[in-house]
Amino acid sequence: MNVRYRVTLTQYERNELSALLSGGKSPARKLKRAQILLAADAGVSDEDIALSVGVGGSSVYRTKRRFVEGNLERALSEEPRPGAERKLTGKEEALLVATACSNPPAGRARWTLELLAGEMVKLTAHESVSRETVRRRLAENHLKPWRKDMWCIPQIDAEYVARMEDVLDLYGEAPDPKRPVVCFDESPIQLIGEVRQPIPATPGQIERYDCEYRRNGTANLFVFLDVNRPWRKVKVTERRAAEDFAACMRDLADVHYPGADRIRVVLDNLSTHSAGALYQTFPADEARRILRRLESSRRQAGEQTIYTWRKRFGALQASDVKRLRQLEAENARLKKLVAERDLEIEVMKEVAAKKW
Repeated sequence: MNVRYRVTLTQYERNELSALLSGGKSPARKLKRAQILLAADAGVSDEDIALSVGVGGSSVYRTKRRFVEGNLERALSEEPRPGAERKLTGKEEALLVATACSNPPAGRARWTLELLAGEMVKLTAHESVSRETVRRRLAENHLKPWRKDMWCIPQIDAEYVARMEDVLDLYGEAPDPKRPVVCFDESPIQLIGEVRQPIPATPGQIERYDCEYRRNGTANLFVFLDVNRPWRKVKVTERRAAEDFAACMRDLADVHYPGADRIRVVLDNLSTHSAGALYQTFPADEARRILRRLESSRRQAGEQTIYTWRKRFGALQASDVKRLRQLEAENARLKKLVAERDLEIEVMKEVAAKKW
């Protein structure tokens, strides 16, 4: 430790660290690092910092070094820990998720970790897959195959895998501002109102609501989500007809991405998600203009891709899949997005204001 690092915080960084310490909801290690940085900025020696914060001298040294060489975020976060690389690639994890959500083998009531590990050996080039690897990947995706109330894909076949790889290849491409990737989905929502006026909060008493509510009808949420940048858009409509879908696609091309050469949209298999919806809503030349700017992710996979996956999965016996989801994880994320309480409250206020 011959090099000495001097910590000099800006007023903004001091305020951010103070807010972090007063919040009390961060991990203990992160709070200790914040205390180290504030004490070092005040000119306290490393020995006194280690004694007051309750850490070793090396922890003080590493925190100061990471701040000087990097930034505040790096100093507060954990360093990458050494360890083996993940055994399953992103595509193999998606295949594991789809397998866990399919029907179990004949003679089995449900999938077990051992059965899934053996199935992954058959479907991939791995010579072995441990039970623990399967357990961790399922836990990351919040999957519990033994539950009976979960929605599952009926079965994986070559067509499903070909489409799955097609979408995963799209997500794996490098971001291109001229060819953005946007996920699109919708969800119905129930609008509720109060039967009795809530009692406002008073000192020592929180605001109280009556348990009875009034149904004020329904609405629909259209959600746009950019895959490669932190942007999302929620549009509220009274229904989700073909005309509403067409209006969303026009907004996507003319309002949200006017400078893009081509917008690649990830869609599910809802019947209104079609090119015909635009021709049904707009004149032919306008519909064609919009469609030339859009590229649906439901494009057919190439012949070589289908041949490769049919060769690998051709021995599987499965019924036809009635409804194919382009990507299970993406749909789960969108459903969670529209279910967030703050978004729900915001939408209900907006629609209620329009109705009243």
